[in-house]
Amino acid sequence: MKTRFVGIAGLVEVPSVAVVVDVMRAFTVAAWAFGQGAERIVLAESPEEALALKARHPDWVALKDGPPAPGFDTVNSPGLLRSVDLGGRTVVQKTTAGTVGALAVKEASLVLCAGFVVAEATARLLRTRASGSDRVTFVVTGEGGQADEDLACAQYIALRAAGAGTDAAAYLRRAECSRAAAELAQGVRQGVHPDDVALCLELDRFPFAMVAALEDSLMVLRPCAVPPPADELSI
Repeated sequence: MKTRFVGIAGLVEVPSVAVVVDVMRAFTVAAWAFGQGAERIVLAESPEEALALKARHPDWVALKDGPPAPGFDTVNSPGLLRSVDLGGRTVVQKTTAGTVGALAVKEASLVLCAGFVVAEATARLLRTRASGSDRVTFVVTGEGGQADEDLACAQYIALRAAGAGTDAAAYLRRAECSRAAAELAQGVRQGVHPDDVALCLELDRFPFAMVAALEDSLMVLRPCAVPPPADELSI
């Protein structure tokens, strides 16, 4: 499996397989939304589109980066979302980096959205869905492709997808020491819960990967169960 790591601006061609990484916090939040029972997540192009979708579908749950805003139900915080019952609901998500990255590769044959909370399931899905000849593009969404928490997560998933017995500790430590983690911990960013950094660093909390695909012109994210390998089941 060939891999490359690029920022959103470096996407000059449609990749075959794309893994879009946003650890703090878009795809940690997405995983929590599914963990809270959400059926699907619609990735919005803009706040205006998110609000328009919410207006057409009042039962949908709209969330965004930053502080609470009129028309939005909640914000992009795993700590805040974990107390929300989303059973069977559709969530509309608009964030600064994660959703932008996923929409930038919407024409790819396979789009996975990931963070540490779904790292192993993502790696397993890559092993089953990406052939040895596929080039897997990891989209590092934060800080113009320089966010170390996203790059660390992407590199860890790539190694696990290749079957390497990799210790996650060093990669999690890089994420914990990243600029994004510091900004969340220090309250530089708005719409933050005190537990957000810790929740973003919970390795493999959820057993599913997250697959995004176009559905009726909307980019829709859904959970995808990934069973463990047969040798693990026999243990």
